[in-house]
Amino acid sequence: MKNKNIISIVIIAILLVIAGILIGNNRYLSSLRSEASDFTVYDTANITKLFFADKSGNRVVLQRNGTEWIVNNEFRANQNLVNEMLYTLNRMRIKMPVSVKKTDNIVTRMSSTNTKVEVYQMVPRINLFNKIKMFYHEKRTKVFYIGDVTQDNNGTYILKEGGDKVYIVHLHGFRGFISSRFSANPIDWRDHLIFNEKMDNIASVKLEINEDPDNGFIINENGRYQYAMSHLDGTPLDFDTLRVLNLMTSFKDVRFEAFLNDIEPARRDSIINSPFKERLTLATKDGKTRSVTTFRLITNSDLYDFSDDDLEKFEEMLKDPDHKYALLSEGNEFVLIQDFVFGKLLKPAYFYSKDYKEEIPQIYYQELETIESR
Repeated sequence: MKNKNIISIVIIAILLVIAGILIGNNRYLSSLRSEASDFTVYDTANITKLFFADKSGNRVVLQRNGTEWIVNNEFRANQNLVNEMLYTLNRMRIKMPVSVKKTDNIVTRMSSTNTKVEVYQMVPRINLFNKIKMFYHEKRTKVFYIGDVTQDNNGTYILKEGGDKVYIVHLHGFRGFISSRFSANPIDWRDHLIFNEKMDNIASVKLEINEDPDNGFIINENGRYQYAMSHLDGTPLDFDTLRVLNLMTSFKDVRFEAFLNDIEPARRDSIINSPFKERLTLATKDGKTRSVTTFRLITNSDLYDFSDDDLEKFEEMLKDPDHKYALLSEGNEFVLIQDFVFGKLLKPAYFYSKDYKEEIPQIYYQELETIESR
């Protein structure tokens, strides 16, 4: 009888311990969920504005403008990056709080390296039982600081404004850190789009080739899917219709690779005042025109102390075959473009001739180097 009582007491004690663990764990998880609401935005559709600022003096405001986003109330934002940010704000979760022992060190580090994040949303002034919502207005709903990454590179430190507890946040299912997504540099958020025109909206396309003006051309629309093509002096061209149609459909999503705002002003002026390579101009039916003027890209000769004679000798070797400098008429922006993107848009006039046959390189098996198997 005594043995049965002892067993019963042991079982009850074990159950009480388990219950205590479950209750404590539930309170811990509830606490984390409550604290997570300080950082996570569960309804990103009502975000109207985001503000980022870092210790280097960079500032950026991303503002919703209908279906688009604007950078610093001036430039079109990269919608893909904005969508990634909205996803991050919605999905980032607290992984764990930083221990009290480490908090002071982390806060000290964050005081010198952090990005301040402010989230503005449309919220109701009256909210009855989360059912009746009235009188929406813009309100700053969240302010926190993003720090650097954890030692394992799988978490990011975060601190609520006015708070004294540092947390580690992450994206569930994502290995890595999210601090780099909260950039306060406006350049990082700007769209790289140059042309985004459907064929139906294009009135004309003009290509000027500085070193080969005879192979410049202009294409004008003469009707729906009907075009006339001529040299720049007005001489008509007997063109291949399919190739012209392929060109006219290639302006739907044309982007540059990078801004070159950091280049020295003297070097920038030297480049854009040198002879250009090509100038591509697109006119739309609403009367707007946009052009891209390209320039050769060679390694900075100052690094190698080349004389002008040496530069001419080594020009072909120093030239980058995959990139060019470009000056955009819109905003007078100086950018870097890829030949992979623009090569098909800068074909000379003879390429569109009905008589032109593009050479396809032939490789014979005798020419292939035999590689011994191991």
